[in-house]
Amino acid sequence: MKKNAFYAQSGGVTSVINASASAVILEAKKSSKIGKVYAGKNGILGALREELIDTSKESKKFIESLKYRPGGVFGSCRYKLKSIEENLKEYKRLIEVFQAHDIGYFFYNGGNDSADTALKISQISNKLNYPLQCIAIPKTVDNDLAVTDCCPGFGSVAKYVVTSTIEAALDVESMHESSTKVFILEVMGRHAGWIAGSSCLAQDSHPGAPHIILLPEVSFNQKKFLSKVKDTVKKNGFCVIVASEGIKDSTGKFIAESESKDAFGHSQLGGVAPRLADLVNSKLKLKNHWAVADYLQRSASHLSSGVDRTQAYEVGKKAVQFAANGQNGVMPIIKRKSSKPYRWEIVSAPLTKIANVEKKLPAGFITKDGFGMTKRARRYFQPLVEGKTDELKNINYQAGKMEMVAKKLKAWR
Repeated sequence: MKKNAFYAQSGGVTSVINASASAVILEAKKSSKIGKVYAGKNGILGALREELIDTSKESKKFIESLKYRPGGVFGSCRYKLKSIEENLKEYKRLIEVFQAHDIGYFFYNGGNDSADTALKISQISNKLNYPLQCIAIPKTVDNDLAVTDCCPGFGSVAKYVVTSTIEAALDVESMHESSTKVFILEVMGRHAGWIAGSSCLAQDSHPGAPHIILLPEVSFNQKKFLSKVKDTVKKNGFCVIVASEGIKDSTGKFIAESESKDAFGHSQLGGVAPRLADLVNSKLKLKNHWAVADYLQRSASHLSSGVDRTQAYEVGKKAVQFAANGQNGVMPIIKRKSSKPYRWEIVSAPLTKIANVEKKLPAGFITKDGFGMTKRARRYFQPLVEGKTDELKNINYQAGKMEMVAKKLKAWR
């Protein structure tokens, strides 16, 4: 007898996460073991609140169109489940909802915290003797999931940052004689500098920027930074900098840390770019401009990587196949077979090796001065930004029916 599936999106969305959603829904329809796919409205909150979207009510055309749609079509959330010991009631609620709607498959599309959630739910389902196949589907622009070679969402952000760096550098080069001398682009990356690091590919284009890349893996040294900026301006007439939001000083404190916390308990970062700009202005008296890529970098479907979009679709497809074959507590990951030509495959990996583990830039990717990337890093990044996405002929995205399944349980508080 077929069991239904629950799919949800978690954490910060990307320009390709809906490609994974499309793959899950379309592949599940082909399965002889999976019934309907219910999407959680606003991530795991949809399961807790019993707010389930019946994707079978959507047209095939709409589901197929999701492959090219940015954002999270079913709504995402930042909601971290506590440990099973701390809040067993919450986990029991999830199982009650799954049981009420005959759900035997759980697909959670997200990053580190989402992998942890999927692992916990697989553990509690075993503890409560409820059969549930739990699969985490990788998604994070930070590219910091362990085991997998890269993460769906990252390649497109990298392409956006590389393109933006080149274009901004050409702008600054045009104006530096009588105007801006220093430009700073702040990109995402709390603990790992994958996004900032990928900007090194922009150096292949004239005018060879960025001249300085600031990473969380390298302690920020104010004196060395200012000296590098000064020397670069003296040599080139201008300086372009790409900085990770999570750069830290020698004590490990974020340069731009604020006192507030997000839903996962992470310190909110207050803006590295303006702080660096203030430093350049006060110490070097150089006219500067700064920009924060922010949501633009992760939502730019028009600049997405074809490779990234394909991988996002394939991990969703494989997630369904793994679940139908009886796998549990795993994630479909990307295994690189070669860089040139770029070849890869999707294999499964246990969540116990992925949940709560952050993958940082290898030391071999960072130049000795700490301000750049090595040839090894460039070989890694290059294939991930390649491939054109299908041209968007109509950017007027359509709303789905988003028909909710009738509730069967009491409201969750």
